[in-house]
Amino acid sequence: MPPLVCTLGDLLLDVIVRLEQPLAAGADATARTTLSPGGQAANVAAWVAELGGRARVVAKRGDDDGGQLAAQRLTERGVDVAGPLVFGGNGVIVSLVAPGGERTMASDRGVAPDLRPEELEPAWFAGCRHLYLSGYALLREPIRFAAARAAELGREAGAQVCVDLSSWSAIRDFGPGRFRRSLEELAPEVVFCNEEENEILGGRVPGAAWILKRGAAGCSFDGDERSAPPVENVVDSTGAGDALAAGWFVGGPDLALEAAARCVSQPGALPRGG
Repeated sequence: MPPLVCTLGDLLLDVIVRLEQPLAAGADATARTTLSPGGQAANVAAWVAELGGRARVVAKRGDDDGGQLAAQRLTERGVDVAGPLVFGGNGVIVSLVAPGGERTMASDRGVAPDLRPEELEPAWFAGCRHLYLSGYALLREPIRFAAARAAELGREAGAQVCVDLSSWSAIRDFGPGRFRRSLEELAPEVVFCNEEENEILGGRVPGAAWILKRGAAGCSFDGDERSAPPVENVVDSTGAGDALAAGWFVGGPDLALEAAARCVSQPGALPRGG
């Protein structure tokens, strides 16, 4: 049986509006609109399931239509959805993609950052081999306390705790020194980051394997330098790092790079066709 990967963070509804003509004030613009699950934790879980692993996402969800649709669509992709379901609005991200490919996002995380440590159930982490924590979960309260509790429960279940730094700009706004202290207290076994996130953090955290994503230049898997496979047509780089993390969990560096290359060859962050 493949190893179970648990992810903790956001399960949002992703609304992607691909404009076929520029927006103009007071006028209509034709577009193609798609709905899908979103959020970093959800993306990683979806790719794990697509690549042949077992995946469970732990997230606080709203009981509105957006929350129900996001959970249903992720379940259809083979992901086990866990976490408290509460009265309130689920998170929604609206992405406007201009005809030239430029993307503008409006993010509403809804109830997701309100996840509390006491709401976590040990059974959600039972049998977990890898526990993936989205860096966004370390930037708000009370979810960052829930992330710390999840790390405890994951380790009790025998899981390796992994953190993705997620966003250099979010770390900047939170405070790099403050974020680094939180990360050191969490003491993850593995850290995923890109070069901008690595730089603003101030480099490696002692004791963690460092997976440094370099985009088209490839990836350093804790010093094991790998080139990215060739991609004929880069369509959308959104979610490539999430696919890479999922591939690493399921099959190591080779599958990680293959998954990232597959992701950038298609529109959107989730595996296409799921």
